[in-house]
Amino acid sequence: MADDQLSEALDLVEVRGVLSSGIAERGPWVTRVPAAYPLPPSAAHPLKFLIMVRGRAQLSTDGVDGPIELEPGDIAILNRRTWLQVEGGAGDGPRREILPEIGVPAARLANDSGADDLLIGGRVELNPAGDALLLEALPPLGHIRAADAAGALHARLHQLFDEVTGNRMGSTFAIQQHAQLLLLEMLRAYVDQAELPPGWLRVLTDQRLRPVLRLMHAEPARHWGLEELAREAAMSRTTFAERFRAVAGVPPLAYLNRWRMLLARRALRDSDIPVRSLANELGYTSESAFSNAFKREVGESPLRHRHRMRSELAAVRA
Repeated sequence: MADDQLSEALDLVEVRGVLSSGIAERGPWVTRVPAAYPLPPSAAHPLKFLIMVRGRAQLSTDGVDGPIELEPGDIAILNRRTWLQVEGGAGDGPRREILPEIGVPAARLANDSGADDLLIGGRVELNPAGDALLLEALPPLGHIRAADAAGALHARLHQLFDEVTGNRMGSTFAIQQHAQLLLLEMLRAYVDQAELPPGWLRVLTDQRLRPVLRLMHAEPARHWGLEELAREAAMSRTTFAERFRAVAGVPPLAYLNRWRMLLARRALRDSDIPVRSLANELGYTSESAFSNAFKREVGESPLRHRHRMRSELAAVRA
């Protein structure tokens, strides 16, 4: 993924990795929680990740056959799961039922270096457009194995853990930045290790189709035709259309329309550009044609979307 189209897409959906919970335990233990924990269902974030810093554990969740084994440095990414169970620890006796501590228990992790198991949980925050990209691009459960991961991911994990446990000045800011970069390394590692489902993440990794995406992203207003795009991919029109749909999950022009809508959402929220001008910039023949396409994709008119997004942003900042 040498091109920077991944960064462009992640910027559009405003992906943000946030550490939210942790476990530091000795002896046999088990935790059974809704996947929304520690947030109520109404505020749940659909994408979670678990990092096995030290020790070993078994993770089970809905929609997955059997538990997966988490070893030191492994990461699990949970996509729209409703519950999860993690059990770990060694020794005799029954497993103690525990709940993850809300907020990463930095003090305990720093002072409890003899704990058998250290586990950090987090969530991925997305704007509404993220549903159209990242959630559709990932399976219900992704397992990134430390043994197969690149050195950059290992280094990022160590840096993050050092900040969590170091209690140094500016650590809150540093943890946020490391969590962001960790998320990027997680996606890179997952792409390298897994067979991706059809979606934007898979199409970004397709060597034959990446030049086509580069063109569509660079000139979204252009009226691209299948013949022209197929030539760029060095394929026949039929072969290109079939391959694109199989890899991206949608036909080429449907993908282009979705990309235009992502650009439109950001422009409506962040700028005062008139809807008519935005329609022209994105290649629509009229304001009404753009508004109809936007409403089909987003579920509300451009003006209503702008008003709602700005109202929500103002409420957050208040």
